[in-house]
Amino acid sequence: MKIARLYSFSDIRIEEIPVPTIGPRDALVRTEACGICSGDVMPWYIEKKAPLVLGHEPAGVIEEVGRDHAGSLRKGDRISIHHHAPCMRCSHCIRGDHVQCETWRGSKIIPGGVSEYIVVPEINLKNDTLKLPDGVGFEDGTLVEPAACVVKSLRRSLMKKGDTILVIGLGVMGQMHVLLARQFGAGKVIGVDMVHFRLEKALQFGADQVIDVSKEDLASRVSELTNGTMAQTVIVGPNSVKVMVQGLKAVARGGTIVFFTPAKPGEMLTIDPNELYFRDVSISTSYSCGPNDTKEALEFIQKGFVTAEKLVTNRFPIEETAQAYQLTAEAKDSLKSLVVF
Repeated sequence: MKIARLYSFSDIRIEEIPVPTIGPRDALVRTEACGICSGDVMPWYIEKKAPLVLGHEPAGVIEEVGRDHAGSLRKGDRISIHHHAPCMRCSHCIRGDHVQCETWRGSKIIPGGVSEYIVVPEINLKNDTLKLPDGVGFEDGTLVEPAACVVKSLRRSLMKKGDTILVIGLGVMGQMHVLLARQFGAGKVIGVDMVHFRLEKALQFGADQVIDVSKEDLASRVSELTNGTMAQTVIVGPNSVKVMVQGLKAVARGGTIVFFTPAKPGEMLTIDPNELYFRDVSISTSYSCGPNDTKEALEFIQKGFVTAEKLVTNRFPIEETAQAYQLTAEAKDSLKSLVVF
């Protein structure tokens, strides 16, 4: 079978390996489509894992289940797979913080998402694999994991009904924040980017206003658009301390800023704690997602709030995975790239 293996940011190779053998409680999945994650095009983040088979947003069909498989999923089921799955028993899982679970952090799909076949281990199959409902296609299924990350982010923002949300960075993850913000109570949605294509897409997806930061000062423009109140919720998408600082200047008194992406290694964020304290500003992070988030994300997809029709701009065969990866890294006139089998 064919796989796409990354050796470095600029070295992605299509290789042939045997179809993997499943364990007695695992499943073998024939991959139909897999998304290229915007997080995977951060060189410092992905290259420390190399060599690795790319992709963690797959959807496909169960081809075979192990002889001792006892779950509800069966051969022929159409599924979306999360590459990590929690134990559901530890103290982290009990309090709903699944990404801190050691089982979650150690679990994976084999060999990776951009592969013609995938082994889904028992823990993933049991605790974070979802059967796709009728009407939800495979391409929609690849959006479950990224949409779930957005669901978690918006939940962590503690947004109240009627709040203004500022979404900084309008790649596919920022666009999903725009698409889902009103479902979490947003009264006004403001999108921020410097790429005209993405600013226009945000307006199409329901943003009330957009700010082109290549032409305007962010904090000044937010002040104008909110009559000086600023934004009660700020989502910072880019992996940049400079942008995090800009976001902090745009958050309202009593508001919350969410760091959706990590900063580059070595960058340090210097904060005056009294500035946060007397303005009563909360800083939150939102790393990945858990089973509760994927289930809610699938519901939003099924209802049509987030769909491949809206967000997928480019499709590639596995032989062109490097081109899909490069297009995602360029972060210009595209949103979501899929490898389609």
